[in-house]
Amino acid sequence: MATKIRLQRGGRKGYAFYSIVIADARSPRDGKFTEKIGTYNPNTNPATVDLNFDRALYWVETGAQPTDTARNILKGEGVYMMKHLRGGVRKGAFDEAACQQKFDAWKQAKVAAVEAVEKKEADSKKAVAAKNLEAEKKVNETIAKKVADKKAAAAAAKAEAEAAKAAENAAAESPAEEAPAEA
Repeated sequence: MATKIRLQRGGRKGYAFYSIVIADARSPRDGKFTEKIGTYNPNTNPATVDLNFDRALYWVETGAQPTDTARNILKGEGVYMMKHLRGGVRKGAFDEAACQQKFDAWKQAKVAAVEAVEKKEADSKKAVAAKNLEAEKKVNETIAKKVADKKAAAAAAKAEAEAAKAAENAAAESPAEEAPAEA
């Protein structure tokens, strides 16, 4: 039986979520499979992969042929790196401890790179948020200045009206007092 490592699609329309499965090459994409070895979610940044490393390594060493995308996922997780290192152990180039040490060093570098990408993404989001906040503060300041100018103009107009009214009242009271004095 020709065995393949491939992705089985799930999720809703426009939001794909994949299971990484071992299946007979003749079975349909979302049909019968032998074993599920992990999941792949391309909707996150960076894409999230949850893989049973030991089973994936077993199937690759057994001869299961991955599809192109599945091969890229397995390479990213280090399955092919470990297969290569185990080949070196079988040939006698180095022992199992050196193999594990080399793999751990590679994995740490990989994790550091992923964390750097996540940190860069978080920093860019913070920068965009800060920029938007600053722009909103400027808009709010201009609106507050316009409102203050309007209130000041309204207060000045009210003060002028009161002053004019007071002047009218004063003018109206002055002739009344002068009139009896003339008579």
